[in-house]
Amino acid sequence: MSRIAPGGASQDEQSDASGRTVAVADAAGLPERFENPGLPEHRPRLADIDRKAARRAELSVAVMFLLSMVGTVVTIVGYFAFRLDEPTSGELAWSNRTIGLGLFLTIFFIGMGAVQWAKTLMPDHEQIEERHSVESTPETKSAAAGILREGVDDSGIRRRPLILGSLAGALALAPLPALVLLKDLGPNPGNKLRETLWGPGVRAIVDPTKTPLRPEEIQLGQIVHILPEQLGIEPDEGRTEGLEYLNEKAKAAAIVIRLEEGEVPAAARAGAYGGLVAYSKVCTHMGCSVALYEQVTHHLLCPCHQSTFDVLDNCRVIFGPAARALPQLPVGVDDEGYLVATEGFAEPVGPSFWERGDT
Repeated sequence: MSRIAPGGASQDEQSDASGRTVAVADAAGLPERFENPGLPEHRPRLADIDRKAARRAELSVAVMFLLSMVGTVVTIVGYFAFRLDEPTSGELAWSNRTIGLGLFLTIFFIGMGAVQWAKTLMPDHEQIEERHSVESTPETKSAAAGILREGVDDSGIRRRPLILGSLAGALALAPLPALVLLKDLGPNPGNKLRETLWGPGVRAIVDPTKTPLRPEEIQLGQIVHILPEQLGIEPDEGRTEGLEYLNEKAKAAAIVIRLEEGEVPAAARAGAYGGLVAYSKVCTHMGCSVALYEQVTHHLLCPCHQSTFDVLDNCRVIFGPAARALPQLPVGVDDEGYLVATEGFAEPVGPSFWERGDT
């Protein structure tokens, strides 16, 4: 018989003494001879021929799904069993270990159970599919639907309620750690991001030296990272820094830049002192630190996702995923000549959220 070879040339097929199909070269210059390797002889699995082995495999799959449920419980218990408001280093370490172990068990045993199910209980027969036209026909679509139905039948899910029940339980519990752990990203911020330690008369200190700052100490084109003076008092020594202290520090972080007085944008002049302008250091995209300043272009860059803010345009976003400008911190000097805030941020710092009044 004849067939179409790659490239459209035809070849004659012959059988050798062992019955294997070979091809003889034609004028197209194809190889003179090749062998069809065929498929190895199918070897049935133990679970295919032994009902007790199949039952043992089914139980092993169910046990793996049950272990996944245990992992979910361990994760949740580990989250609530340790204090996280002001944890000691030991409590924090055990909390991380317990939550990590629980999440590992949850995900690992769902995957292992699915693999064991497929390798030991789902049908292991071989199928050969003839090549066909790429264009689908109604018959092809009907056949595809039949294959899907056959796959459901082959999985045995209707005949193995133990696996179905244990899998449903594992999948139902698996999202619970996410609901518990991800709540730390909330609750909804409300006014928490609107209220920082900055306010009228609050003195600025340099981060990280925590020393007061005079305007004349800032050179033209220089950027200085500042914090409100309340954060100059460290938490108790020998104890992990309190979460409240860290939260306030993260929200209040700001930067002050000296420009030529004529370069200060009109929208920022009311909150500027001479050529000094100050803005929140918290990126309005994902809350990363906007810490890179390019003196020539007067651009501030967030290194995480490359959001770029134009200082000469009141820190308007000119590139990247950030949705709004950096909030300005109005500044002035006190009676001793130190840099202070004349009021707090006019709008919430950081990423946008539903409760913002101007969104």
